[in-house]
Amino acid sequence: MITTILDILIAGLLMGGIYAIIAVGLSLQYGVARVFNVSHGEFIMLGAFGTWILFTAFGINPLISLVMCAPVLFLLGFYIHKTIFRTLLRSSKIIEIFESKSMLVAFGLMYIIQNIAILVWGSDIKGYSYLNSPVNIAGAVFPANRLVTLLFALLIGAVFYLFLSRTRMGKAIRASAQDPAAAGLMGVNINQVLALCFGFGALMAGFAGTLLSLCFPIKATMGMEYTIIAIIIVTLGGLGSIVGSFIGGFILGIISSLVSYIEPSLTLVAYYVIFILMLLIKPKGIMGK
Repeated sequence: MITTILDILIAGLLMGGIYAIIAVGLSLQYGVARVFNVSHGEFIMLGAFGTWILFTAFGINPLISLVMCAPVLFLLGFYIHKTIFRTLLRSSKIIEIFESKSMLVAFGLMYIIQNIAILVWGSDIKGYSYLNSPVNIAGAVFPANRLVTLLFALLIGAVFYLFLSRTRMGKAIRASAQDPAAAGLMGVNINQVLALCFGFGALMAGFAGTLLSLCFPIKATMGMEYTIIAIIIVTLGGLGSIVGSFIGGFILGIISSLVSYIEPSLTLVAYYVIFILMLLIKPKGIMGK
């Protein structure tokens, strides 16, 4: 019994680390940039396929791919916001109109990226083997790549939290999230900050895609599943809260592990039950303000 509990707990923490990174990206894009980016999962998919190509075609270590794929996705996200979403923002009289328009555009981006990926890589499942040797933790056995994934997820999260809390740019991002008008009056370049937030969201998606490809098979249509997970975690943790995204990610990871142990087919059902309950009981989330 102790081994089973430990197995469920560690598996949940391992998955929760990736979930947290996924949610942080969406939390920035919607909590600060006000773009409900339903194409978030497609950026995760691009990060995963970028890592797969670098490993299978060029033999580049997937951990090195973290600092190769994610920055490319940051630039992609930054310029998508700077060109498309900034234009929408200028043409929208109120923020609610912008949010509606941007969500529709994000749906378009989702289908465009997904279908290009299918044309390029096909719809078959892809994967590679890296650090698959088993590791025994008090009787619970896991592949070494899962533990490496958790370590890097925690490291990325900690570095990003320090960036937001200690740097001038991080303070500008937090100020823009709280009151964009006041931040603008204090000299913050709001348009630049919004584009950076969308870019950072894509960056975190790229990190998550690389880490996912270490542990699981990937496919061109994988994006929507992780977008849904990100939305649920952001709702659970609290919109715009980095700490809340991590708490929500680990909670959902442990619940996912528990439900998968009992009945794997009910995992997605459990996600939606949590989502609905949070909206009814505490819509602002655990760390929401």
